[in-house]
Amino acid sequence: MKNILVPIGSSENSVSNLQYAIDLAKQVNANVYVVSVFQELSKVGGLSKVNTILKEESENRLDKVLSLVDMKGVQVIAHPIKGEVLEGIGRISKQVPIDLMVLAPRSNSIKEEVYLGKTSGKLLKQTNIPILVVPEGAKFLPPKTMLMAFKNGTFEHDYLLEAVQKFKQSFGTEVHILHVETPETTEEMKEVTENLKSLQTSYTQVEAATTFQAVIEYFQHFNPDMLCVIRRKRGFFKKLWEKNEILKKEFYTSKPLLVLPVQE
Repeated sequence: MKNILVPIGSSENSVSNLQYAIDLAKQVNANVYVVSVFQELSKVGGLSKVNTILKEESENRLDKVLSLVDMKGVQVIAHPIKGEVLEGIGRISKQVPIDLMVLAPRSNSIKEEVYLGKTSGKLLKQTNIPILVVPEGAKFLPPKTMLMAFKNGTFEHDYLLEAVQKFKQSFGTEVHILHVETPETTEEMKEVTENLKSLQTSYTQVEAATTFQAVIEYFQHFNPDMLCVIRRKRGFFKKLWEKNEILKKEFYTSKPLLVLPVQE
């Protein structure tokens, strides 16, 4: 884990979220790239001055957040990025290999009943970078335990598990596997590949209607410091993929949520 990306918005949580990423980066010897995305308007009609103002506002937002965090000797590179957020993050990831993106659940100061705001939800669902969703105001603590829940135990490529492996290597994190068998489960999905077996501390196989329901049922039993799920369009967030904004009554966790890349 060499490069951590932190997009910031107008939320008051931006400072604590960046500090969390810096504290994590300090422990794993990584760089932090912090970006603020602004939407450039059409230059037709004399809007170039407006675009200049938008860029300056983005730069000022970055400067303000950076002035309020403790760098702790970590290399922090800040950039304003023009364009739509997905396209901007995509451009950065092509230039710099991003190993983890640290997100605040809500990038703007929006309704309290919302767990995952539209921007964060869009990034979580439409990028394929490992993402760590950090609870609002959380301070970094090395995770002693992780609950990793999935339906398909086949991980064909080792890179899919790199984030989990890094936490285990860096912090001695215990990885407790929750392998969920649903009505959609095939025989192949019941298998667990060796690359995952080498990481697991414990293995539990359960039956449930969905992975989501299994996590809700067993979360208190494991009481993990971090929850880990797989990014699949018909996976953990199956019922939540229709929209980007997710309400707390639909899903909420007070622990950091690690979302791994989808298997191609």
